[in-house]
Amino acid sequence: MPKNRYVSTKLKNEVAKRAKYLCEYCKCPKAYAPGPYDTEHIIPISKNGTSELINLAYSCNGCNGSKYNKIEASDLLSNQIVPLFNPRKAKWADHFTWSNDGLLIIGISATGRATIELLQLNRPELVNIRRLLLLVGEHPPID
Repeated sequence: MPKNRYVSTKLKNEVAKRAKYLCEYCKCPKAYAPGPYDTEHIIPISKNGTSELINLAYSCNGCNGSKYNKIEASDLLSNQIVPLFNPRKAKWADHFTWSNDGLLIIGISATGRATIELLQLNRPELVNIRRLLLLVGEHPPID
């Protein structure tokens, strides 16, 4: 029997509030995003994930679309397949940092590097948003 994909509006709102309305991968604020945001299954339903709060993340459309149903990717530095960043099990700062100018996300672990590559966390539109937010003092976000 397939697992329930349905996520209630109440649960979606809880996920967004928990994430402070930032994509839990690229950290882009929803208020400035070029597209919609999704309540994303960290472990996809197709891989036995559930629609419970512990398995849901707030994700911009770009990150969610790039991730699709993947849970691991290749780290180009070590040439190993590693798990993607899981915002329910790990801290963002344990896997990522900002470049000195604040425009790029840098992977500081194999998981971080693989996640950046697969989800394209430094897409040109995100770098442009970060550049503008830096000018008005709203980037990088405070966790």
